[in-house]
Parts: sequence; structure tokens; C-alpha cells
Amino acid sequence: MERRDFIKTAGLLGSTYALSGSFTLAKPANPVPPANAFWLDGPMRWAQLAFVERDPGHYDPDFWLRYFKRIHADGALLSAGGVVAFYPTQVPLHHRSDFLGNSDTLGFLVEGCKKQGMKIMLRTDPHAARQNVYDAHPDWIAVNADGAKRRHWANPDLWVTCSLGPYNFEFMPQVNREIMERFQPEGIFSNRWAGHDICYCEHCQRNFKAASGLTLPQKVEKLDLTYRKWADWRMKRLRELWALWDAGIRKQKATSRFIPNGFPDKIVTGKEADLFFADQQARRGLMAPWSNGKGAKELRSTLGLKPLIGIFSVGIEEEFRWKDSVQNDAEIRIWVAEGTANGMRPCFVKFGGDIYDKRWMEAVAKLYEGYHKNEAYLRNTAPMARVGLVYSEQTDRNYGGKPWQQKSGDHLDGLYHALVESRIPFDMVNDRLLTPDDLKRFKLLVLPNIAALSDRQCQQLQAFVDQGGSLVATFETSLYDEEGQPRPDFGLAGLFGVSYAQKVEGPMRNSYLQLRHDTQNSQTQRILKGLDDTPRIINAIYKVDVKPTVSFPSPVTLIPTYPDLPMEDVYPRIAETDTRELYLRQVGKGRVAYIPGDLDRSFWQLMATDHGQLLSNVLHWALDEEPVATVTGPGVLDVTVWRQANSLTVHLVNLTNPMMMKGPFRELIPVEAQVSVPVPAGAKVTGVKLLMSDQKPKFELKNGKVSVSVPRILDHEIVALDLV
Repeated sequence: MERRDFIKTAGLLGSTYALSGSFTLAKPANPVPPANAFWLDGPMRWAQLAFVERDPGHYDPDFWLRYFKRIHADGALLSAGGVVAFYPTQVPLHHRSDFLGNSDTLGFLVEGCKKQGMKIMLRTDPHAARQNVYDAHPDWIAVNADGAKRRHWANPDLWVTCSLGPYNFEFMPQVNREIMERFQPEGIFSNRWAGHDICYCEHCQRNFKAASGLTLPQKVEKLDLTYRKWADWRMKRLRELWALWDAGIRKQKATSRFIPNGFPDKIVTGKEADLFFADQQARRGLMAPWSNGKGAKELRSTLGLKPLIGIFSVGIEEEFRWKDSVQNDAEIRIWVAEGTANGMRPCFVKFGGDIYDKRWMEAVAKLYEGYHKNEAYLRNTAPMARVGLVYSEQTDRNYGGKPWQQKSGDHLDGLYHALVESRIPFDMVNDRLLTPDDLKRFKLLVLPNIAALSDRQCQQLQAFVDQGGSLVATFETSLYDEEGQPRPDFGLAGLFGVSYAQKVEGPMRNSYLQLRHDTQNSQTQRILKGLDDTPRIINAIYKVDVKPTVSFPSPVTLIPTYPDLPMEDVYPRIAETDTRELYLRQVGKGRVAYIPGDLDRSFWQLMATDHGQLLSNVLHWALDEEPVATVTGPGVLDVTVWRQANSLTVHLVNLTNPMMMKGPFRELIPVEAQVSVPVPAGAKVTGVKLLMSDQKPKFELKNGKVSVSVPRILDHEIVALDLV
């Protein structure tokens, strides 16, 4: 069925909107009747219990059933088989839990969940096997580059299986079939199904040779031609596996689905998945707290409004994997709020049926109870953002190798953070979805060093601007084709109004940007807002040398590098240049801003407030229209706006915290905000609510806008406008 038809059939859109109709889904063997397809969009609050082998006979299933009922969980994700079977399996070599005896641990919990009206997804994990599997089928085991069979890195009693060979293609379909026949779940979710690194087993060697004529690459080197061919072959092989498992599952129950835990191409994910579980459990190290929202936006850019479930851990997810640990409430609440605000449905995961520390349970209960009470306001029918932040899987795969191309993901993170701090509602856009239908709701596209673009993609971006859209682009955007081959000039040179001068400079020590306040026009004032008393700010670290091909204003120019030691020599050798470091153009009804420096990456690495202010000013200038929501007040707030069948909601996630850029949060620091929202055309506002604090505030309706004060945002507040 057509993707858009499916979304309408499943009741996802309500009345108005689909992100893209440019792909069609493969038709199942037994087409799903509309009435039976609705379960996909039904569950809103999921619970995952990941059994450990000793759970049978050791944990209390009734405790979990009571908790599921208390928190209004309407979906359950439960461990079934693969490494360990938690039911009396009859499949040869499928290891039953040593603690199972004559019981059916999984069956008892499945039955209890179904009695509570919950939908059931069952989890498998095929990545490891025991010695008896090795003895019976040594060819099922993954092989290292040195020819050695691969022991499991965490449990040396186990062997790592080859994901692309007979274990997954012949053995696991038997497990899937037994699970479907026995429990009739809504689907099977498979963890670690895609393998670990390059496997050199006899099957991989033979199959890759037959597909490519090459021997397997000896190491992971993304720009190596052989490695790239292997990555393409692996993706095709995994797609075959997805299709095989899904077909077998649908044969047993037409409405059921196979859900892989991740797939190495989000376009394929969006095309093939009717719903998806995003395994983004928690942040670690220096991950930003908005990372869960970012992951949600990337997946939604290809999934559209299909159900997206966000798995989050109640434990700590750092390098050494303390799986029985507990995060503090603040960290859990912010992570879940970011996912929910950006269109994910929460799914907590608890490892093991035993509970050593119950502190997390109240935090999750409060979240779920609040989301249950306000469920109608979380059934989104359309995202309202007018700004699209472009991300590029093909650039990630095909770009890099030179000194100035390292840490290329920091470009995206820098502009993501700048948009958050600017409180500009935005969505993510996959650079392979740039048709007019994909882009029709956006006014502005932001390209953070989207270096690898095809001629067709460049033409699509040109067409977007021709239709009145605006662009902001940085650094080497469009200097390479889709395969990562360099172009003699930017593919978007005509839009940028500059040509490539065949050089990238940097790292530029002790270089600056001169702010030209002497040009008193509205454009300069807009670009230099908040930097009024500032003659210069620090420069980016690298810059592309370019030559302008049309006339430009000069609000930001270069002060070249000069010595930073000895101290006696620290003074500029050239005090002023006319080399522009920001190129601004009006192109028809659209605007184009090109930044030749890696200002976005430098902002992420340095967190310089001047960089953030300049990026924010450029974004607002390029947008050139009133935002879909204006939020003022102190602190750092992530703002997202959604439409529902009878309402419009503004999500405010409060990221204000002294530990904002490194987890865990120590506490939640409340802030206040004033929110102004234009009323959708043709709609009438009948009331305003603050959903998470359960208040009905006073509001003002004037000149087509609703204005409301939000007195306290602790972690997540949702301003809801009831509409008729």
C-alpha cells in the first residue's frame, strides 16, 4: 500500500498531513484490512522487561503486572528467545533458560498483559550462542580477520554468531515461527540482529566474493573502496534478512511485524517500517540532553507520522555498562521529555525482573500518568515547524580523510544547538528526501556542511529557493558529489554567489571576525544584533577560501591569523581586510546565507556565546517570517510545536541546568516563560491549558495570536490550545 494511504488507514494523520508520499511500501502477502491495522497506532506508553536467565521462578511477575497497570502502560516489549528461550521451546539448539524447569515464564506474563488490554511485542537476540551451537554448526560462528572464531567480548563462555549467514537466515526463522505460533504477538523486535564488525566466516567470504568479485576488507576504513562495497553488500544482505523475517512473521499473523533494532539507512527504515522502536536509551559522557530529540527528529524525517517508540533506560548507559544501576529522576525526566516532545512514545526498559533499587519507579510512573491523562494532546497529526535542519547519511559515509574534515558530525550538532538556544522550532530533513512534496511545509533549510550532494539534490535545493524558500549553508557544502568525489566548484555555487578558490585554510590560530557596525542598514543590524558593542569576535577554526561572483554586503570580515607567542608579538599584522566571512543574498522571495568557515563545528567544540549569537542572527534573518511560536524568558528551552485533531500544542523542555552538557543532571531548575502562538487559519481557540502542571492559565487573544504566561517549567510543560 502507498505510505500515505497506510498512514491515513491507520488513523495517524487525523485530517491534514503527511510528510512524504515519495516512497511505496512493499505489499505484504496478505494485505492488512484497515480495521486490523489500527493496533499500530494504538499503544502510547510502552514497558520493556528484558529477562535475565535466572528470572524464571526467581522474579515476581505479578509485581510487574501491577506496575504496568498503575502507569497505564498499553504496550509491552518482553524477552522471548534467541540467546535464551524464556518458554519451553521445541526448536533444536534453542537454549532454554537453565532456571525454566517446567514453567513458561514468558507465557504467564504475556497472558497477564493481554488481560490488561496491552499489545505485545516479543524480543529476540540472535547475536550470541552457546558451545553446543558451535559444536553442531561451527560455520554459524563469526570469524575475526586473523581467522579465529570469535568469542563473546563480555561473556567468554559464549560465541558471537554471524548475522549474515545461516544462523540468522535458517535457524532464527524457526525461532520466530515458534514464537508467533505460541504467543501470537503484534510483532517481534530483534536486538543486536545486524552483527558486529566485519565477519570473515566461510559464508561471508563466499557471498561477498560472488556479489562483488572482491575479498573482504581487512579493516574498517570508510573511504576505502573495498570497505564501501562491503558496507553496501552488508546493507543489502540485512535488507534481505529483514524481508525474510517479516514475511515469516506476517505468514503467521498478517497484522504482525518484524522490527529491527536499527538499520544502517534511515531512508530504508522509513520506507519499510510501519512502526519503529528507537533504541536511544540514555546519554553518556558529553552527549547533549537534547540528543534523544535529535534521534527522534532524524527518524521522523523518513518515517513521517508512523508510530515511533523511544526505548529509554532507567539505568546508567556509560562505557562500562552498569546494567543494574539507576539514573536520578532529573536525568530520566529530561531524556523522556525530549523524546516525547519530538514525537516519540516512551518505552522504559528494565534489565532483569529483580529490582535492586526502586528509585526510578516513581519518576517513570509520574511521567506515564501525566501522558495518559493528556493522551489526546500527544496524538499528533502534523508537525508545525517551518525550519528544516538537513542531515546526510551519504556525507557521513563518503566524506572525510583530510585534516579539516575530522569530527564532521560536530557541524550538525553545532547548528542543532544553535537552533535550540534560539528557540526556533525545527525538524530534521534527510538529504535524500528533497522533493517539492517533502519540502513544501518548510520556509528555511539549514545545511551544516552537507558536503556530499548529487547534481539532482543540488537542483532540488535550487528549486526550493526558486519557490521562495531560504537556505543557510556552511563550509564545504556541495563541494563533493554523492560518492564523495570532489567537484571543481560548489554544486550550489549559483545559489551561494561564490566560487571555490581551491583552498581550505586552517587551523587558524588567533584569527578573528571583524563586525562592521559602520554599515547602518536593517540587514546589518539584524545580523549583528546582540553584538552591538563588539568590534570583533573569535573566528572559526577552518575556512574555505572563496571568491564572490556577485555583490555582497560586508557585515562580517576576516582578521587573519597572527602570532600568539611570544606575548610581545601578539598584535595583528593586518588590521582589516575586505574578505567576507558571511555571504548574504536575496534570491527572489528567498534568502541565502553561506558561511565559508566551520562556524557551526567551532561553536559546538568551543561553545563560544558570540558564535551562538551570530548563528542565531543568521538563522532569523534567513527565516524572514514570524516563528510558529515565540518563547521568551530565562534559561535554555527546547521548543516544538504540533497539531492534533482538535488542538495545537507547544512543548517546552527545560534544559536549564549547571550540568546541561554532561550527564547526569543534578537537579531540575524551574524557569518561567511567555509563549505567543499564531492561531491556525480558520480555527477558533476555545481554551488554553498547561497540561503537565494541570492548570488553566489566563490568556490573551489579540491580532490572531494567543499569548500566555507559563509560571513554572520544571522539566516538561505542554501549552495546549483547544481548537474548533
